[in-house]
Amino acid sequence: MSVDRLPPLPPETWTDEQREHADEIIRGPRGALISPFVPLLRSPELMTHAQRMGEYLRYRNALGLRLSELAILITARHWTQQVEWAIHAPIAEREGVAKATIAAIAEGQRPPAMPADEGVVYDFCTELHRDQQVSDTTWAAATERFGDKGAIDLIGINGYYAFLSMVMNAARTAVPASSASPLPVLDK
Repeated sequence: MSVDRLPPLPPETWTDEQREHADEIIRGPRGALISPFVPLLRSPELMTHAQRMGEYLRYRNALGLRLSELAILITARHWTQQVEWAIHAPIAEREGVAKATIAAIAEGQRPPAMPADEGVVYDFCTELHRDQQVSDTTWAAATERFGDKGAIDLIGINGYYAFLSMVMNAARTAVPASSASPLPVLDK
């Protein structure tokens, strides 16, 4: 098992700047300094800007919770990010993403049956990560269904959770207890 490079800092060791920025997160909808923000506490201002973006993208985006959770899972799978998977797979299921869809994504496969809106999100996210762009066909399907704001928010969700994935993969952030099975490591 990998050792967490940037484990939680005891609150009594926080600087005034760390305490000020951590308190903003603790007072917000998350209610605690959760996994992604533990390593980011080493750069309090960056942590605060990240959490503000994340608060919008997670709780108030134009797609709604079910579809944003699906996008988060696709991003976690792309980065093999165990913390995000452990946190968001149960939330995605609770919000109505089918167990079979979650299982297929975990295995790096396109789910065989999804509602049309989930198919658009899946195609958009997969192309964005795999191809580093989105085809005209997929762009048109996304903007027709979600509008320009929805497409931009979907890009934002992918980018934000890719950032958190990079932070936690590099820091080797400890994976919290979860009802979700860990992501298998896929051949690249």
